[in-house]
Amino acid sequence: MNDGPAATAADRPPADPVLVEIVEGTLASVEKEVETAIARTSRSPMIRDAHDFRAGIHDRRLRKLTGRSYSALVHPVARDFPLETMRPGDVFFHNDVYESEGGIGHLPDLCVTVPVFHDDGSGPEVVAFVQAFGHHDDIGGACPGSMPPKATSVFEEGLMVPPIKLWDQGVPNRAALRIMVRNSRMPDSLAADLDAECSACLMGARRLADLFDRYGRAAVERSFDAVLEATTETYRREILAKIPDGTYMWEDYAEHDGVDEPRLHRQRITLTKEPDRLVIDFTGTSPQARGPINHCGDYADGNFLKKWLAPILRNLADTPERMAELDVNEGVVPLIEMRFPEKGTLLTPVFPAPTNARTFVILRLLGVLAGALAKAVDGYMPADQETIRYTGVFGTGTDGEPYLMREVLGGGSGGRHYADGEDTIHVVPDSRNLPTEFTESRFPFIVERLGLAADSGGAGRFRGGLGYEKHIRMLRDASFMSIADRSILSCWGVKGGRAGAPFQVTIDPGGPHERESGGLVEAEPVRAGEIIRIRTTGGGGWGDPLERDPAAVVADVRCGKVSREAARADYGVPVEGPRDDPWTDAVEVERLRAELRRVRPDDAPFFDRGPGYPVLSGGADSAEVDRL
Repeated sequence: MNDGPAATAADRPPADPVLVEIVEGTLASVEKEVETAIARTSRSPMIRDAHDFRAGIHDRRLRKLTGRSYSALVHPVARDFPLETMRPGDVFFHNDVYESEGGIGHLPDLCVTVPVFHDDGSGPEVVAFVQAFGHHDDIGGACPGSMPPKATSVFEEGLMVPPIKLWDQGVPNRAALRIMVRNSRMPDSLAADLDAECSACLMGARRLADLFDRYGRAAVERSFDAVLEATTETYRREILAKIPDGTYMWEDYAEHDGVDEPRLHRQRITLTKEPDRLVIDFTGTSPQARGPINHCGDYADGNFLKKWLAPILRNLADTPERMAELDVNEGVVPLIEMRFPEKGTLLTPVFPAPTNARTFVILRLLGVLAGALAKAVDGYMPADQETIRYTGVFGTGTDGEPYLMREVLGGGSGGRHYADGEDTIHVVPDSRNLPTEFTESRFPFIVERLGLAADSGGAGRFRGGLGYEKHIRMLRDASFMSIADRSILSCWGVKGGRAGAPFQVTIDPGGPHERESGGLVEAEPVRAGEIIRIRTTGGGGWGDPLERDPAAVVADVRCGKVSREAARADYGVPVEGPRDDPWTDAVEVERLRAELRRVRPDDAPFFDRGPGYPVLSGGADSAEVDRL
């Protein structure tokens, strides 16, 4: 019976449902075991402590099987190294953005791929792949961290490595490793991290090979098909069915590219819901930027972007609990068609356009899709969420050696139609800020405060989540770096909700040299003794803030999440009494809210972009697409 890659559902015997559960659980377990091994054996703060890396498991047809983490693609490895030429013990490596088929966004993301083999008596054959990719400390380039904000070509961003065989049948390619380590400012960390990733993926490959040995290749591959087909059917039945057929268009913007003056760099999605699929058209997206905010999305039919954007669809699940159960694996790919504009846009850049800050585009697209869906379902999508930013300091430590401290601080997620947004979440799954105990013992500074940024969440019936406020006092002269968006524009609010507060960095606040630092900063000098105050973005609000339960506003004031001034101005709730026992008067709330309703415009747009939008739009407070 035909049971190969081209077999149809009718050709194959049905998968054993018990074995499907075993296989699905094993895949999740192996993926988690690989990530745990990397976290426990790597060396750099970005990998070991911030956890800015991912593992993924793919079948021999290059389909992503797991849904707990997103991952890169196997496509570029299979393109350059046919599966029949691979041997047990081989390890492949790449980080070249333009040679990654869209799976790698910038050069610090280094990707390791290990084939899994099974021998049914005729010799070992590739049956799957275990892969890991992560954001490493430094791979060369014009500045520490390999993310120069003023780069105008990818050549300034670090060492480019197309797919190569890093280990050949268990023997490491020492020459290639030496070249990579030689190009890094943090050679020891890079070498240790690569060793951790290679070893962990080889371990994962052995675990997965055991699955094939135990149950047989045909049965396991039928289970793979069943897992992906179940995802396809679940999303078609539970998610796509809730989107009315039709076409919905929305756009959002990156605010600067590090080279030109701040302006609106548009990302546009025209979403068409057809009976059994979604068509996502990016036509209307702005031309590629001179600076490094471009993203190579138009490869492999947008395979990476389909899986990257699909988690937004989960917000249409019946309950939050059901949403958490829905994985995003290759099963979502048949449900989405992507249409890209011609070469030369933010999503279709032409080599050698720089890409190190491509998060400004790829993360903004999550919000653009959410906005288009919000128009389709009368706002029953979350408001805009935080977007990733890298902040850090570098210089020379007390031991005379150079150091780089860089972390991914989270921010607030958007308010939802049933609940407030979450505070200080990280849009990259499982990533986290660096522990104070670790950073203070390793780097020459003191963390004087780490808490919530009051009033950063957008006002709404359901408030946006709050961002961080972090104070770092430098003990030695150093340089501050930042790769951050949303320093002018804000996370938008929806259906009457207000935008959140933008990202802000103040150096020496209240001191004689107080100054603001922008979102894209390569090396801002900071003197010993000065404080760096970082406030990350708050999520947008959902719904009319004058409909928020006054008791919830009073609770926010008690917890320090909302100031008394904001409670009165944004929510119409005057709060009285001591800090630990505040209260409000119901009659005064009704009077003040009626007054606020009388003075606000009747034709407010469906989306609120905040006060930064008019600064870049020529004075317009909203875009044409912001109205239903």
